[in-house]
Amino acid sequence: MEIFDKKIASEVATQLLEIKAIRLQPEKPFTWASGWKSPIYCDNRLSLSYPAVRNFIKESLAQVIKTNFTTAEAIAGVATAGIPQGALLADELSLPFVYVRSKPKGHGMENMIEGKVTVGQKVVVVEDLVSTGGSSLKAVADLRAAGFEVLGMVAIFTYGFEIAEKNFKEAGVKLICLSDYSSLLTPALANDYIDDSTLASLVEWRKDPASWKPV
Repeated sequence: MEIFDKKIASEVATQLLEIKAIRLQPEKPFTWASGWKSPIYCDNRLSLSYPAVRNFIKESLAQVIKTNFTTAEAIAGVATAGIPQGALLADELSLPFVYVRSKPKGHGMENMIEGKVTVGQKVVVVEDLVSTGGSSLKAVADLRAAGFEVLGMVAIFTYGFEIAEKNFKEAGVKLICLSDYSSLLTPALANDYIDDSTLASLVEWRKDPASWKPV
């Protein structure tokens, strides 16, 4: 996985902090579905309610596509948070859009992929957030099974876990993100979202999130 541009990474992180799409609470950690205690909570859906932030993300993702996936013929969003981001991006690039469900629709056509399925079409997948990569790569597998050629994936933010990097490498999927956890810490400190005493704890969480404990 890679970060597209360091300046954009810092700006995206700063904007997400400002609108509270990213919250840092090392002294009162969040509990993830996995049971992990985490000093960070990221909800990029909030960016949709802020036109300036929404447009910056859309335009930055468009730059990623134009630079790295020049042969893209369609955009695919991952349900649910990747759907609006993907639709905005597809509109910006004037490309067809589909989205991938987490499980088949329970009635009607029982579709896993919504939108026109064109076998052999070159598609870029859009995610809002990548943690371990499990759900993201399942969407890739579903697209491939339907006959799409997946060029890669773009995402707004990633925690940068080693397990995610391993999973994407094994799946043969190129992942490019606008921002990541490492890019977040400097603007968070500079803008007083955290202080020096909590920075070390945040760095330790990133190294071993499964066994991290708040100080």
